[in-house]
Amino acid sequence: MSLNRLSLTALAVAASLFAGRAIADDQTPHWSYEGHGGPAEWGQLSPNFEACGAGKDQSPVDLHGALPARLSPVKISYRPQPLTLVNNGHTIQVNQAPGNFITFEGERYDLIQYHFHTPSEHTVNGKPAPLEVHLVHKGVESGKLAVLGVTLVPGKANPLIQAVWDAAPTEAGAAKDVPAIRLDPATLLPAKRAYFRYEGSLTTPPCSEVVHWVVFKQPVTASQAQIDTFAKLFPNNARPVQPINRRFILETQPTK
Repeated sequence: MSLNRLSLTALAVAASLFAGRAIADDQTPHWSYEGHGGPAEWGQLSPNFEACGAGKDQSPVDLHGALPARLSPVKISYRPQPLTLVNNGHTIQVNQAPGNFITFEGERYDLIQYHFHTPSEHTVNGKPAPLEVHLVHKGVESGKLAVLGVTLVPGKANPLIQAVWDAAPTEAGAAKDVPAIRLDPATLLPAKRAYFRYEGSLTTPPCSEVVHWVVFKQPVTASQAQIDTFAKLFPNNARPVQPINRRFILETQPTK
């Protein structure tokens, strides 16, 4: 589904999600990752969620059979920011003030928020990682999204994740400001920036197909204890992989 075919209401819902604003219960139906209201039913819960069931360019996907391509490096322009985070009932999300951005395919995309999924939503040759972080950016000119996906595997503890976990509410509620803590989201990015590239969607309702996906090949590490801490709050908040249909997955080589 192209951007000009999305309903204005669906775009409004998506825009609220991008900005990290809470959406009142009377504005959107309840959805979940299991049982009633789970991923198989998302497309039936609301006309605004139609793309979740009928869309042909849905995310996440299994990353296999990628075609080598000359893809430009993603230029990262991040700096530390005061911590603002929210437990929205589906994940832990860190909201970002203006200032951090990437330059991707000639356009500036401002970092709006980043959040976490367990297990990873994207898989590689059918295999998930224990955790995945999505860094969500909105195009200054196009209004579309560029999302950086990074998988996390057991290893050395990640100080940014520890700081987020220590401050994160254990129950859903309003955003929480922790101005004394400043975090640099670049800590979540791998040293090598080779990536997979494809066109897709949000992985949560309304599943709007407005996302340029960049999933880095190299994972970063988090301690097993850090992975387990998130899994205790959200044992499964990953949408199942979706059909690739007629899309192509591209891949680039590591940059120096």
